[in-house]
Amino acid sequence: MISFCLFLAVIFSPVLCEQWKANVVKNLNALVSSCVVVPCTFSYPNEDLPTSRLRGIWHPFKSKQDYIYYEDQTRVLDSFKGRTKLLGNLGQKNCTLEITDVKNHDNGPFCFRVELAPTESDTSTKDKYSFVEECVTLNMLPDPPKPTLHSKDTGTVGHVYTISCTVEHSCPSHPPSLTWSRSTEDGVIEVYTDMLHGIWKKQSILTFIPEEKDDHSDITCTAEFHERKTSSATKKLHVKRVENNKHIIIPAVVGISIAVIFGVVCALIVKRYKGRIAELQSQDGSMWNRLSRLSRRIHSGGPGQFQSTQRVNKVKTHVSTDQKVPKPRFPSPKSQPKACHYKQDLDDGDDYMNTADLSVYGNL
Repeated sequence: MISFCLFLAVIFSPVLCEQWKANVVKNLNALVSSCVVVPCTFSYPNEDLPTSRLRGIWHPFKSKQDYIYYEDQTRVLDSFKGRTKLLGNLGQKNCTLEITDVKNHDNGPFCFRVELAPTESDTSTKDKYSFVEECVTLNMLPDPPKPTLHSKDTGTVGHVYTISCTVEHSCPSHPPSLTWSRSTEDGVIEVYTDMLHGIWKKQSILTFIPEEKDDHSDITCTAEFHERKTSSATKKLHVKRVENNKHIIIPAVVGISIAVIFGVVCALIVKRYKGRIAELQSQDGSMWNRLSRLSRRIHSGGPGQFQSTQRVNKVKTHVSTDQKVPKPRFPSPKSQPKACHYKQDLDDGDDYMNTADLSVYGNL
């Protein structure tokens, strides 16, 4: 018996322990002229009821009788008529509220109230509860938030380049659209994320292959919110060429080629010069060798010059010994007549005649 009671307690404890409770985001940004969605969940102590047995109401914190949302639109404040809608399913205990065309005075705080319809057996009473401890206050944004761009600082020609554009918002029922300033033919991926606490994030990822002409170009991402409010962010794209070693290899090859050609030419010249020298050295007694020896002897003042001089002296000595130089003969005036100019030829074969002496003696 005790075990059975514990079993029943375990089964029915969740139902018996349910309380009037709501979870509402207390602070939320709202873009003026756009829309805002207020997440809300609630619970009540009775058994789960269908949506038809539940009534959801949103009202200002200071006035429970003024409705900003009610299923009967005639009971809604004029300033909110046609602008509020319950997105959540009350049967699933979801009381999420949407406000469109947000005005500057829609700051709140706003609270949720739930009414449980009476049962068929008891139509006189009904349960109702206002969750005034859990209300939302809206922060009015006159301008839309700017998207954020994330990418590498530099792209490479011919390589895939990826850039993402992210923007946060508070209206998931009408999320902003993200567009790019360049062609999206290469592909765009969109990611939608619930950041919780009434904030959503939309991300657009652009992938493309940059070209050389894309260097220093601007890439702009534009976010368009509900009711056509826009904001944008721009990033300057830097593109570098494909890294290669051509600027190093080509000059190196040219330099090596020139060095090889120059070395070959020098080797040929040296070889030819050595061959010529060997050829000249092999010609013994040639004019070149003679002139070389003679030039060395003259410049060195060696025995060559002495021998030449000695040779000349020998020639002179030989000539002087073989031939006697005749002495000039002066005939006596007694040996010949004074007036006679005749001179007898000598038998020695000497034909020399001193005409000067003759004239002197003739005048005497």
